[in-house]
Amino acid sequence: MFLYLFWAFFGLILALSVYLGWKIAKTDLKRRIIPDAYLFPLMILGAILVAFFPWPIDIKTGIVGMTFGYIVSAITGLIFDRVLQRRNPKADAPIGMGDIKLISVGGLWAGPSGLAIALVLACIFGAAWAFKKKQKFIPFAPFFILGTFLALIGIAFLV
Repeated sequence: MFLYLFWAFFGLILALSVYLGWKIAKTDLKRRIIPDAYLFPLMILGAILVAFFPWPIDIKTGIVGMTFGYIVSAITGLIFDRVLQRRNPKADAPIGMGDIKLISVGGLWAGPSGLAIALVLACIFGAAWAFKKKQKFIPFAPFFILGTFLALIGIAFLV
């Protein structure tokens, strides 16, 4: 009986995570914002998942990935912001805090190596989308969520 509840709870966490990821991607596509109301529950579900369930990433690796994702994306955003501010003082920041927090959550879910794969895939998908749509700025969340999903599938089959 306990085993059935364990796997039912695992499935519920995954279903809620897919729903939250969908809402984040949809909101970023429509409004170019990543609401904390979806992001923080996704982080809590990821922490529960890596801590208590059979997942390719353990909690220590997830925390390292989360920290790595936050630091790298914040530094990258700061550098791009400074470069753009020199060119055009009225320019918006290219990487918002929602993107930085989402990358951090992706590091929790996928670990540092999965995060690297997810970022590369997200950049490729985002660049292809921007090229096709001929847009200068892209909503990064849908591509990052897709990249993280594909990275997790790759990690699950390789581990």
